[in-house]
Amino acid sequence: MGVDIDDEWHACVTYNSPASTVVDMDDIQIPIIDFAPFLSGTPAEKHSVALSVTDAFKNSGFLYLKNHGIPPSVVSDVFASSARFFARPQDQKDSLRWTGPETNRGYIATGHEKLAPLEDTAGIGGLRVTSPDLKESMEIGKDGVASALNQWPDHIDEEGQSFKRTMLSFSDTCNTLKMQIMQAIALGMNLPEHFFDEYIDAGDNILRLLHYPPVPKDIFQRQLGQVRAGEHSDYGSITLLFQDARGGLQVRSPKGTFVDVTPIPDTIVVNAGDLLARWANDAITSTRHRVVEPPASVSAGDEKDYPARYSVAYFCNPNMDQVIEALPGTYDEQKGRKYPGIKASDYLIQRLGATI
Repeated sequence: MGVDIDDEWHACVTYNSPASTVVDMDDIQIPIIDFAPFLSGTPAEKHSVALSVTDAFKNSGFLYLKNHGIPPSVVSDVFASSARFFARPQDQKDSLRWTGPETNRGYIATGHEKLAPLEDTAGIGGLRVTSPDLKESMEIGKDGVASALNQWPDHIDEEGQSFKRTMLSFSDTCNTLKMQIMQAIALGMNLPEHFFDEYIDAGDNILRLLHYPPVPKDIFQRQLGQVRAGEHSDYGSITLLFQDARGGLQVRSPKGTFVDVTPIPDTIVVNAGDLLARWANDAITSTRHRVVEPPASVSAGDEKDYPARYSVAYFCNPNMDQVIEALPGTYDEQKGRKYPGIKASDYLIQRLGATI
């Protein structure tokens, strides 16, 4: 059993943090954390990183991770393969269409999804008509699951076969990093380092390739509330986000404003999701975010259109058959459990079904 999580975080003021703040505006702080000491440092260095990670998740729910062990060349190959996929003829992509929230596999065309905060999902049908998210995506899950088959383009051509190999390899790489980050969270919450392993070892995660096509610059003025991806929080435990240099990702501050999460080369943006916040009895923050037009510094010029934007998100989930309940140390007799236990698959299917 762990000690009270707030006590552990309050003790963070005494450690030598490997983090430095790179976003600090409107009461939201997002640090950049060097993960190398967690991967190969001394026990004290490892613990210091763990405390920095959990401190960031408590305060803003977001962090940048550097020296994470994934080579830039690997990320570049994934982005290039993703761009080639989205450049395929529309009928090829449509033949690989998304199969439903129960499986969450396949291609989702522009205009089919509208992300929104949980309390606003009842009105998504209307929003999807008036201001659909300006993006298309490809959802890739654990391969070889008979009841949830991936929609690969490997039967179309050799590039489709290469795409499959690239994405399966990258999924494995991201899954390894996910396990390491969750081990850091466990240590930072005063739990055994491998506490989460049995809850997340099935690899029930989703690799989402995202393409935001070029759009006229004036569309955001002509269509009230138009964004590239609507305000939302992620559904699972943590998300690993790889951005290109275009920008546009913003997080909602405690003051209700939106703050830019500017791309930093060779870093991964990592954020906590709703299930992790629920797991931690709301001691961890799942912060809303969105994607809008690029910042003025990036989009300045005489061009009529904003250029395309690409990103890759690796959505990490508990094993689908696990029941998620408040973690040890996050509740006591005075501060009880805020939520009943829920099966991970039930929660995720409910959330996915509300947005598409």
